[in-house]
Amino acid sequence: MSRFKFTNYSPSPLEELDLADLLDKLKDFFLESGFQAPFSPWQQPARSREGLLYAVAHVLKDNEALPQEWRRELREFVDEYPDRKLSGEVSEFLNQVIEQLQEQGFIQQAESEVPINRPGEEGEVGMPDLHVEYELSDRGVDLLGYKTLKNLLGSLGRSHFGHHDSDRLATGVGADAASRPYEFGDTLNLDIPETLLNSVRRAGLQIPLDLDYQDLRVHQTEATNSCATVLMLDCSHSMILYGEDRFTPAKKVALALAHLIRTRFPGDSIDVVLFHDSAQSIPLAKLAAVKVGPYHTNTCEGLKLARRLLRNRRKEMRQIIMITDGKPSAMTLPEGRIYKNSFGLDPMILRETFREVRNCRRWGITINTFMVAQDYYLVEFVRKVARMSQGKAYFATTLNLADYILLDFVGGKGKRVH
Repeated sequence: MSRFKFTNYSPSPLEELDLADLLDKLKDFFLESGFQAPFSPWQQPARSREGLLYAVAHVLKDNEALPQEWRRELREFVDEYPDRKLSGEVSEFLNQVIEQLQEQGFIQQAESEVPINRPGEEGEVGMPDLHVEYELSDRGVDLLGYKTLKNLLGSLGRSHFGHHDSDRLATGVGADAASRPYEFGDTLNLDIPETLLNSVRRAGLQIPLDLDYQDLRVHQTEATNSCATVLMLDCSHSMILYGEDRFTPAKKVALALAHLIRTRFPGDSIDVVLFHDSAQSIPLAKLAAVKVGPYHTNTCEGLKLARRLLRNRRKEMRQIIMITDGKPSAMTLPEGRIYKNSFGLDPMILRETFREVRNCRRWGITINTFMVAQDYYLVEFVRKVARMSQGKAYFATTLNLADYILLDFVGGKGKRVH
């Protein structure tokens, strides 16, 4: 007779981990903008495997799903890094966590050549060496956008957002108003009882029914507008100066806004434009890895690029959401040379910036400005941009920036500067 011995099943610590929650706690590592690297020791290149190992250890050192002796070892490793080394068992576990994040499609590798500062070579920069950096995948970006949006909506007390309101009626899926005769181009959302009744009135009751074009009636719904948005992010060096990181919160807002658009406003579009000495458009998936720099603020060039992008978007509504902390201090001259002036508000730079604001207005583009600074001499500049573009201006902090932008985007109330 066969005998079986039953024992209690003990899941491995890796099975107990919620990888989505872990990635959310690692967002500061992946979104770091150059202000500081809390999860990446100075000896390691940004987002290297060693840096990621340290970041995972930092997050898991108090995780109760791990054995107590592992947690103690991780705390000692974090507190005494780089002098403290991990045991083989714990080191293998951290490597398995990283591999799982890759296999689940949350992160991916990106090879690049960078000068590496190696431990023990103080002040010396090594020869360019090929190393592997880790970055968020599209799934990871979407997850962080969802997590950020969920936290923000919870704090705002909002649970559901609909489409952008309109005062027009259109034909759609729902029935919100009386039906009307079908016209070419309408969505074929038939009011079947009225359509059949029209046929009977015209041709009498017969089998099969004599259905004609003129009998067709369609339901009417409230029309909803689609909106094209360009998120303009100031990534000049001042965004991480004066003891505060303003660029990382802006990146988090971008991820949350993109997720909101994809899930609640599927007809909308969003583009990201970075402006510094010049301006550039980047895919949303690359935003997480962007750091601040160069130094100046070419607002005019950023508006010009945003306007070109919006002109190609065939939407009823077009808007620019501009996040900045400083005055325009650069402009691109006709021959392509960049003119810079960091002292005060340069009249020539202001003149060209306001000209581009007027160009945006002529194309029906609204500019909503979010100033993450409180400098008094910038108030008049922001007011003028708001007046000229018939947009809004908000004086925000890094703590309430996301609240302002999301509420403004879905038509909530905000403080308008007149």
